Amino acid sequence: MTQEAPRTAPDVLAPAKLGPVTLRNRIIKAATYEGLSRKSLVTDELIEFHVRHAQGGVGMTTVAYCAVAPEGRTDARQIQWTPEALPGLRGLTEAVHAEGAAVAAQIGHAGPVANPKSNRLPSLGPTRHFHATTTSFTKAATRDDLRRIVAAHAHAGKMAIEAGFDAVEIHLGHNYLASSFLSPRVNHRKDEYGGSLENRARLSRDIARAVRDAVGDRIAITAKLNMDDGVPGGFWLDESIKVAQWLEEDGSLDALELTAGSSLLNPMYLFKGDAPLREFASVMKQPVKLGVQLVGKHFLRAYPYKDAYLLDDARQFRAALKTMPLILLGGITNKQVMDQAMAEGFQFVAMARALLREPDLINRIQADDTVRSLCIHCNKCMTAIYGGTHCVLTGPIAVRQKG
Repeated sequence: MTQEAPRTAPDVLAPAKLGPVTLRNRIIKAATYEGLSRKSLVTDELIEFHVRHAQGGVGMTTVAYCAVAPEGRTDARQIQWTPEALPGLRGLTEAVHAEGAAVAAQIGHAGPVANPKSNRLPSLGPTRHFHATTTSFTKAATRDDLRRIVAAHAHAGKMAIEAGFDAVEIHLGHNYLASSFLSPRVNHRKDEYGGSLENRARLSRDIARAVRDAVGDRIAITAKLNMDDGVPGGFWLDESIKVAQWLEEDGSLDALELTAGSSLLNPMYLFKGDAPLREFASVMKQPVKLGVQLVGKHFLRAYPYKDAYLLDDARQFRAALKTMPLILLGGITNKQVMDQAMAEGFQFVAMARALLREPDLINRIQADDTVRSLCIHCNKCMTAIYGGTHCVLTGPIAVRQKG
């Protein structure tokens, strides 16, 4: 009887297939809201942001966040899939491709995380919910709303192809709309979208299937799925693993990126590290500013940081899924951690804060695999979105002049 040969871990810096797309390496710039779009349109600053990461060596950079409906924006500045947005999006994808990287668009609907005051439209959720940050209530989405939003995701997928994107990432995390339906803490519906896990997962699965039906295999489709909302009574590992298995059976995705935390109820659960209460209070308007100062420590909790901090939970997904490629997120800061992810069966890694600190980090790792990130996980970059996301230790990088 012959022994099975040990599996060889892939080289994270070598080219790899993601669905129909070949990336120059297995490192993805994770979606982080850039705060650089204006009036739902692309700006030169947004293009420069992603060009920097492409020049820095990532296999693919992700544009965040591209809303599928006007009420689905967390801020009225955010990109929305309209004909007016297409020229700017084409310019962005062409600029990234010119640097040798692929580019994905994160598509989704913010649901109860949306800002109704900025959008001048009611935010939607599975049921009525009070959002402390916007001091407003969500409106319970009707069946017609949900059908419209599913179709809007499919439309976004088609527009992404037209704009030249290589992939779309469907947002199923952080208690945005689809994620809020998954959460028993937030979803109190009594119809076919509430109650059982199968019902609560209906919207996520419908969205993924609609996007696949719309784009076929012309671009890659990934999804960002919460493993754990980080709140009592929320969506947790046991249910999330089952949803991941259903998504795998549906065949609607080319890869799954595993995330955690609730933008509604516990945003720091994803990030780990310091909770920048003073900085958040400084950019908020009253009465939210006072609320952050008085009780912010109960909402913006600090969690200890360690490299690969989502790996322990993500291992359970790798063991439960048969063939679905997985993208490991959270504390990916050096080649050693990347190699560990590859050795444990993950096909890609996604990085965010480390690349905000050093956009050229991947090039530096390719030159010297002992290089480690300079990010100190202070999380003050989270508050920089109001003036353009950047590492506060290095400051914003000026846009190159054209011509």
